[in-house]
Amino acid sequence: MRLAVAATAPFGADVLERLAARREVAQVLTRPDAPRGRGRRVAPSAAKEVAGRLGIPVVYDRDELGADVVVVAAYGRLIPESALARALWLNVHPSLLPRWRGAAPVERALMAGDAETGVTIHRTTKELDAGPIAAQEAFTVAPEDDAGAVYARAAEVAARLLDEVLADPAFAPQPEEGMTYAEKIGPADRVLDPSRPPQELVNRVRALSPHIGAKLGDLTVWSARVGGGGAGGGGEFVPVEVQPAGGRRMSYEAYLRGRR
Repeated sequence: MRLAVAATAPFGADVLERLAARREVAQVLTRPDAPRGRGRRVAPSAAKEVAGRLGIPVVYDRDELGADVVVVAAYGRLIPESALARALWLNVHPSLLPRWRGAAPVERALMAGDAETGVTIHRTTKELDAGPIAAQEAFTVAPEDDAGAVYARAAEVAARLLDEVLADPAFAPQPEEGMTYAEKIGPADRVLDPSRPPQELVNRVRALSPHIGAKLGDLTVWSARVGGGGAGGGGEFVPVEVQPAGGRRMSYEAYLRGRR
């Protein structure tokens, strides 16, 4: 079996590195170098960086793949039916499908306050995240977990599940009952509205950290807690780590001292 991985974002890069430690990966399909970061300098994808470090050949065109099985993890592009017909494509989705199909399953799960999420390995089909399931495993989301922690746990689970699935692929239909959609994060999702319940605001901060950042005016909030009455009994939204526009990350207390 010749194995390839299609990945672009950091989560996909993490899955790639963990899977390559277990199995031989012949190729990595990723997106071309693009402007990234605050300076918008052209840079390789996270997956390309991992592939380069591991000595795995990189391609940008699906037609250059010579694999029997392609693992898709945060690749960022839809796979056409013509490509799906040429190999077995397995998608790594960091949620308990059919809950949170779509682009931002981890972020939406945290925003919703889900106490549990997981990883689903399913066959890639033309319908978004709707293919038959090969493996699924749940794990608990701790109250202090942010998106970075959940993605790391999901990558660890995914690599283990993939190793099992690749040994003997078998699929069961994915149910439609319980389906929710995880829309891509947009500018409005980053805004912290002080009129909303404190725990809801904390969940939003957790969902957008450490990779996007929630916004309180011109201030980016990277971590927060509910103070006073507690998560279930009122209280208040308390930023813990923040970043002023054009500045560095700091404690909220240090930020307030600097404003006096």
